[in-house]
Amino acid sequence: MSITIRPYQQEDKQILLDILQLNVPTYFAQEEVDDLALYLDQYLDLYYVALDNDKIIGAAGINRNFEKEFASLSWGFLHPDYHRKGTGSLLLKHRLDILKPDHRIKTIQVRTSQVVYRFFEKHNFEVIETQEDYWAKGLDLYVMRLKY
Repeated sequence: MSITIRPYQQEDKQILLDILQLNVPTYFAQEEVDDLALYLDQYLDLYYVALDNDKIIGAAGINRNFEKEFASLSWGFLHPDYHRKGTGSLLLKHRLDILKPDHRIKTIQVRTSQVVYRFFEKHNFEVIETQEDYWAKGLDLYVMRLKY
């Protein structure tokens, strides 16, 4: 396994939508596939694709609001074959390495679910809010903030 990370390109879109679909319903609600398509078309800030050799295996993004000194980690997901193999940690580290030196950003936050929040806890995020059935029935919202 030789993982590399590069910036998103428009031609990656369909592959990423297909990978996200593989994570429904365990990690994402079905409606979120359309939400990702809209995000990729209209709301991108910084977005990165993970590859194993030259095969796209996942992606993860950053959305920054400099006025509020705030960044949100957005739309991180992997092909199920790459779960629990360190690839998610590589994508997270890549994004944090971009954000931490940027003194315009004081807060880094992620909105995730009860299925994934322990991953972020291991990386020094703390839960600041939860909301039951937010994403879909059985998929709760966990808002987490990085302690640094």
